[in-house]
Amino acid sequence: MKKRTILIIEDNLEIREGSAEILELTGEYEIITAENGLIGVELATKHHPDLILCDIMMPELDGYGVLYMLGKQESTMHIPFIFITAKSERVDMRKAMEMGADDYIVKPFDDIELLNAIESRLKKKDSLDLAAGNGRFLKLEEEEQNYLLENLVKEARVKKFKKKQLIYGTDDSPLFIYYVVKGKVRSFLNYQDGRELSTDIHGDGHFFGYESILMNENYTESTASLEDSEIAMISRDVFFELIYRKPGIASKFIRMLSGNIKEKEEQMLGFAYDTVRKRVASALIQIAQKSWENKDDDEVLIRISREDLAAFAGTANETISRILAEFKEEGIIIKEKTAIRILSIKELKKIKQ
Repeated sequence: MKKRTILIIEDNLEIREGSAEILELTGEYEIITAENGLIGVELATKHHPDLILCDIMMPELDGYGVLYMLGKQESTMHIPFIFITAKSERVDMRKAMEMGADDYIVKPFDDIELLNAIESRLKKKDSLDLAAGNGRFLKLEEEEQNYLLENLVKEARVKKFKKKQLIYGTDDSPLFIYYVVKGKVRSFLNYQDGRELSTDIHGDGHFFGYESILMNENYTESTASLEDSEIAMISRDVFFELIYRKPGIASKFIRMLSGNIKEKEEQMLGFAYDTVRKRVASALIQIAQKSWENKDDDEVLIRISREDLAAFAGTANETISRILAEFKEEGIIIKEKTAIRILSIKELKKIKQ
C-alpha cells in the first residue's frame, strides 16, 4: 500500500522531530518537515502532500499566512490542513476554522490524538476524492448502502404471516419498517361502506411501511399478506440510527418515497379518468411488474384472487369477471385455475378504453 505524504510545518525542533518520528513509526506515512511558514509553502507547492500539520506562531510566515497562501493555489487548496498550536483560546480556534482549517490540535497533545486526527481527515478526503471520480463513488455508495441494508434485514426479527393476515392497520403507530423476505403484501385503503381499494403491492426484496416513519405520522393505509409470507420487522430506532449515521440511506428511502407518491398520483388519476377496461389492464400490469423477476418478459404468470384484483382496479367482482372474459377472448390472457397468465404485457399497455 502506497504511503501517504505528510508535511509538518513547525519551528520548534523538538515538536517537529518528535511528531515526525511518531508518524514514521506507523509505517503508513512519508514525512516532510519545514522549520518555518515560507519553507512550508514552498514544500507544499512542490510535493503536494496528502495532509499538512502546521503551527500558528512561527517566524517568517505564521500558520494563518500559510493557510491563506495555500488556499489561493488550485494545486494545494484542497489539501487537508490541521493546525497544531499552543493557542487554545476559543477565538483562535474560530479564526482557524473560518479560514478553512480542517482541524485544530492544542499543544501538548498525545500520540493517539494526533494519529486519530490525521486518520479522520484522510478518510474524509478519500470520500471527497471518490465523489469526484466520474461516478465511481456513486457505485461504491450504492454497494455500501445495499450491504448495510442487507445487514439491517439479517439482524431483524422475521415473522411469518398467513394469507390475508393483517400486518398493520390505518392509524396504527409505526414501530417498524418492513421487508418482504418471501411472499407478497398489498397496501390498501378502506371505504366507509367496507369496500377496499388496493394502492400497492410489495414482492420479494421490497421495503414498505417506511413512509409513515419518515413523515412521523400514523399509518394512513393498511397492509395484509396476499399469500403466505415471511416479513422482516426492523425497529424504527435501529432504522433511524442507520440513516443518521449514513445520510445516503435516508436519501435512498426518500427517493423511494417520491416514486411511491408519483405512482399513487397516477393511480388516482386513472381511477378518475380511465375506463374500467383500462383500469383492469393497469392493475394487471402493476401486479405483474411487482411479481416477475425478468422485466423483459412479455408473458407473465400472476397469482391473485378476483376479489383482490377488483380492489386494485377499484371496481366490483362482477365487473372483473366480465373484463377478464373479454381479455381472454382477445387472446391477451388465459386463466389457469387460481392464476392468470398474461400472454402479452405489451398488448395490455395498448388498451385505452
